[in-house]
Order: sequence, then structure tokens, then C-alpha cells
Amino acid sequence: MEKIRWGILGCGKIAAKFAGDLRLVKDAELVAIASRSAKKTDAFLKEHPVPFVFNTYEALVTSPDVDVIYIATPHGFHRDHALLCLQHKKAVLCEKAFALNTYQVQDMIDAAQKNNVFLMEAFWTKFLPQYQKVSTMIKAGDIGPLKLIQADFGFRADTPAPQRLYDPALGGGALLDIGIYPVFLATSLLGRPVDVKAVMKPYATGVDEQIAITLTFESGALAVLSATFAADTPVEATLIGTEGYIRMTNRFHNATSNLELVKNRQAPETLEVYRETGYGYQFEARHVNTCLQKGLTESPVMRHADSLLLMETLDRIRKACGIKYDADRQ
Repeated sequence: MEKIRWGILGCGKIAAKFAGDLRLVKDAELVAIASRSAKKTDAFLKEHPVPFVFNTYEALVTSPDVDVIYIATPHGFHRDHALLCLQHKKAVLCEKAFALNTYQVQDMIDAAQKNNVFLMEAFWTKFLPQYQKVSTMIKAGDIGPLKLIQADFGFRADTPAPQRLYDPALGGGALLDIGIYPVFLATSLLGRPVDVKAVMKPYATGVDEQIAITLTFESGALAVLSATFAADTPVEATLIGTEGYIRMTNRFHNATSNLELVKNRQAPETLEVYRETGYGYQFEARHVNTCLQKGLTESPVMRHADSLLLMETLDRIRKACGIKYDADRQ
């Protein structure tokens, strides 16, 4: 099978993890990277040597040797970097948060459709085996109708904290950085909330250091979610139905999480989950490759509508508790 040639735009920590997992994708080859930081480029190349190394993003997107580009820059830059790729007919897998607001996400989708180019938000959790198992169990009614989701994500930020965590120009704050995972879980399983409530504790820059969210859905189900940079939390999710619940244990959003099923108040049952080596980014990369091989411009799993729903919900949460970005004026 002919290999899909990947490029990576931005060479931070998540880019290095993705590059490592790309080696687990048989029909993928990492051929190029682009970074504006020589220090980050050097660190990346020590672990992941590639044939083509560019110091401008323009050089990457115009390279004839690249089929698809993984965007791994901070989310404040995602819209502009995605548009650059799409305008040069490069397929795009863009890290989450997809952008800063719904307007920017719509710009990206419009550009993909105008140029007839593949675009997908890199929400890796949706492609992980444990999420797939949970989703199947919920749809099958294994715990009865879903009534309540409880999920948290928190860690104590380093001092001094990385600029991206608190800079409003970069979309800083707990919500878009880590709170997006609990919100994604709720919207992916329950759909569009009919009511959104949120409170937040601001950092000195005005963005949220801590946030607590309550979502209400048309079915009557609730989601109680939280995110914080002020403390380490369990990073767990519990999906509660009328006949039992599923607990996604520590770091529920990634490939290391375990699943526990409790039905009718019986003892917890540990559910088997398919495992592979790596961080888990290979599952979404395989999916992108399949989409490109089929000539698709949109994923049937992480659809454009899914990204819009998620970002619209994040916008509603920010409005509910007064989180604002300069980009909201655009």
C-alpha cells in the first residue's frame, strides 16, 4: 500500500508524541516538519529524524512531498495555520481546541469545502478503544438511559507557568486547554445542551484558572464538569444510567484509562480494553489515512458538525461565566 506522507507544523511536546505514534501506522510516513524555533526543532530531530526540515510554515505547505499536515501549535494559532494549509490544498489534522471560537471553526470548514480538502479536528479520545467501547455500551442501553455525567480534569500548573496556559491571546485558560475533554465527553454522548451554566475563578490575565460547568440536555440528563490549573484532580469520568454506571478511571481521556462497570448496585466489574504500545495518537492517524485513501474531505467519525457543536458549547460556557478573547471580536 502506498504510504501517506505526513508533515507536522509545530514541534512541541504533543508533536513529538504524535510523531512517535505515527511509526505504528503502517501506511504512514513522517517526511517533513516545520518550526520557527531552532531549539524545538533540534530537540524534535534527536528523537524523530525526517528527510525535510523547514524553518517556515510556508515552505511546509508548499512542499510537493507532503500529503497531510498535523497542526500542533497552540490553539490560538489554529485557524490561521489551518487556512494556510487548506489554501495550498494540504489535508489537515488540527489539534484541539480546534480554534478559539465558532467563527474561526466555521472559517476553517468553509476553506476546506471551498478547496475540496480534508479537514478534521484531532480529538484523539474519540478514536481510542475505551471510548469506542463506552459509546457502544451507552447506545446499546447497557446501563439504561444515560442520566448524569460527572467528569473532571485538573493539574497544578508549574511556576512559572507556560505562557500558553494563561495568555488570552493564545486562548489560555483551563476550559480550552483541559476542560474541553469533559465537555467533549458530554456533547459526544448527549448532544447539544439546552441549558448551560458555569462559574469560574479568573487568573490575573482574566482567563479562567478554575471552572465549574453544569449542562442540561433535552433528555433530562445532566453533566457536571470541572477543570482547574490550581490542583491535581482524579481526572475521571462517571457515566450514570438508570441501571448502573461506567467509570472511566484516571486520565479518562487517554489510552491508559481503565473501565469499571457497576450494574444494579453489584460489585464493580473491570472491563477489558484493547491496548497497544504508544500514546494512542495512532488510532486517529489511521483513521485520517483511511479517509484520504477513500478520497473523503470530512471524517464520518469526527465530523465538521461535531467540531462546531463542541466549539459552540465552549462559547456558551465562556459567555455564561465571562471568559473573553480578543478573537471574539473578529
